[in-house]
Amino acid sequence: MYIQEAHAANEWQMPDNVKEKIVVDQPATREERHAVAQRCCSALKYTMPTVVDEIDNRVDHAYAAWPERLFVVAADGKIAYVGDRGPWGYKPADVEAWLKEHVGPPRKAERKSE
Repeated sequence: MYIQEAHAANEWQMPDNVKEKIVVDQPATREERHAVAQRCCSALKYTMPTVVDEIDNRVDHAYAAWPERLFVVAADGKIAYVGDRGPWGYKPADVEAWLKEHVGPPRKAERKSE
């Protein structure tokens, strides 16, 4: 889920973002947010589907996701795993371990070919 910008240029720009040329204003429209999300997903080479929070930030507020947080949503639509708040609590290795314990490894047909 892509939510609002944590370090938008027109709000609270971080020097590291400028250094890495990640300088975007806080989107004011749904279309602007989708464009920024697409740029982010492309830069990070995401291969999984990404959904974008509405401009009213309802998902961000409901899940206290800002600036980053990992969740696993179960097949029944309920939250099965909640990681700590980022950036310090953003630990992909923790969710990976949880998935291995509770879900298991991907089935052979789901693995990417090498």
